[in-house]
Amino acid sequence: MEDNFKFEMVAKTFHGLEDVLAEELRGLGAINVEPGRRMVSFEGDKAMLYRANMCCRTALRILKPIYKFVAHDADDLYEMVKEFDWTQVLSLDKTFSLDTVSNSDEFTHSRYVTYRVKDAIVDFFKDRFGADKRPGVRLQDADVMINVHISGERVTLSLDSSGESLHKRGYRVAQTEAPINEVLAAGIILKSGWRGDCPFVDPMCGSGTFLIEAALIGAGIMPGIYRKKFAFESWKDFDAELFDSIYNDESGEKELKQCIYGCDISPKAVAIAEKNIKQAGVGKYINLKVRPISQWEEAPEDGILVTNPPYGERIGSEDMEGLYRTIGTKLKRVFTGYHAWIIGYREEYFNCIGLSPSVKETIYNGALECELREYIIFDGDYESFRKSGRSLRDGEGRGERKPKGPRRMTDEEWKRDARKKGFGGKESRAESGFRKHSGNDVRRGERHNRLEDNYRPKKGRFAQREQEQPESENPLARRRSESALNQLIGKQPSLPPAEGGVMMRSRKGWKKK
Repeated sequence: MEDNFKFEMVAKTFHGLEDVLAEELRGLGAINVEPGRRMVSFEGDKAMLYRANMCCRTALRILKPIYKFVAHDADDLYEMVKEFDWTQVLSLDKTFSLDTVSNSDEFTHSRYVTYRVKDAIVDFFKDRFGADKRPGVRLQDADVMINVHISGERVTLSLDSSGESLHKRGYRVAQTEAPINEVLAAGIILKSGWRGDCPFVDPMCGSGTFLIEAALIGAGIMPGIYRKKFAFESWKDFDAELFDSIYNDESGEKELKQCIYGCDISPKAVAIAEKNIKQAGVGKYINLKVRPISQWEEAPEDGILVTNPPYGERIGSEDMEGLYRTIGTKLKRVFTGYHAWIIGYREEYFNCIGLSPSVKETIYNGALECELREYIIFDGDYESFRKSGRSLRDGEGRGERKPKGPRRMTDEEWKRDARKKGFGGKESRAESGFRKHSGNDVRRGERHNRLEDNYRPKKGRFAQREQEQPESENPLARRRSESALNQLIGKQPSLPPAEGGVMMRSRKGWKKK
C-alpha cells in the first residue's frame, strides 16, 4: 500500500474543543474534516497520521478505524471479530491490548466486551496457526493497542496510533495538587485567539501548564517533540524515515517576541512551575515570580489573560468569594485593554467578579462540568463602550462559536456507508448486510467522509446517551526500542537545552546559542 493512500482517522478530544481541533487538522492539511461529539473525523495518509500525533495540541489520541459491523449480542460480537483477518495488524510475536467504550443497552459491561473481543482475536490465531500459537495480551506496554467503540449495536474497531494520551507531553516533571490538563490548557489558549502577538499573563499559574502551552504555541513548537514513543512506531507498516522527516521539520518554529508572565501566591507552586518550564526548554520566553493576585498593580498593555483559579474543591482559599472579588477588582483596575479568559466551577464565585462576560461556554475540567468565560476589560463605563459602536457579543471577543453539526446518519445509511468502505462481516449474515473485509477490499483513493460519531441515530433505542463512559488509559512504555534509538544517533535538538538538559528526542539542525 502506498504511503499517500488516504484513509479515515478519528481524533478524540474534550467536550468543547471539537471545533478548535478541527481547525488544527485543517491547518495540517487533513481533508473531509468533520467535528462530532468529543471527536473529529478526518482523512489523510500515513504522513498525516504521524503529523496529527506530533502537532495537534487539542487531541487526546488519534484512532485509525479498521473494522465496522453490527452485533446484536455477545455471541454475534465474538463471531464478527473472529472473521476479521487479524494478520493485517498483528503477528504471533506481537502483544496487544484492548480499550473498550460501550454505550449500548445490550453491551452494558465494557469489561465483558473486552474479554469477548480478546477471545475472538486469540481464537483466530489458534485456528489458523495451531492451539499453542497466539499473540500475547498485555494490560500495559503492548505493541498494538486496539480501541473498541460500541454505540447501540454498531461496533467500530480501531488501532490506537498514540499510545499514552497525547496530553502527556513529556515535559511535566512535577505538579501541584490539581494541575489543568495540557490539552485543555492549549484549547483554552487557542480559543482566546492568542498566537504570540501580544503579552500573555496567568496570575495564578500553579504548575505552569498555561505558561508552557502558550510558549509552545507562540514559538510554533510541536507538542509531541518531548514524547519518547508513539504506538504507531510498533506497527507492521511503520515508516521510520517518513516519521523522522516530520519529527525534524522545524519550518513552523519561530522566535517568540512577546513575553509570557506567570505568578502564583505559593512559592512551592512557582518552584514546580520553574522545573516544568526548564524541562520544556522554554524558560527564555517566560517571566515567573511569586506574587499573589492582590499585589498586581500594573501589567503590560493590551494582552491576553488566561487563568484557572481555585474552585474550592481540591484547592481552595479561606475566603473564596473574597478571592474572586479581588480577581474582578484587578481586572478592572490593572488589566484594562485585556481579554481575560477564566475557567471556573461555581456560579456564585463568578458572580463575585462583578463583570459581564462576552463568552460563556461549558467545558469539562476532569470530571467537573466547568464554565469558560471571557471578559473584555475596557476603559470607562459600559455606556461609553456601547456608544463607541462596540459590543461584548459582536466579535469584539475572541471566543469561537460552534457551527451547526452535520446531519446524523440513519441506521441504513450507516450500513451502506460501512459497506462502501469495505468494513463488515460475512455476506451470508443478512442482518448485518456487509461484505467480508480485507485490506484489498478498500479501493485506493476511496473517500471516507463520514464521522464515526455520525453513525449514531438522533432518536430511538440506539441514540447516543448523554453521559458516555470515560475512556480508560492504557499507557505504553516510556522507553524507546534500540532500533529506533540507533536511527536518531548524531541528531541534535533544535531548542537550546536549559541547565540540566531537556528530555526530548534528538533533532537535526541545533546550534548552540
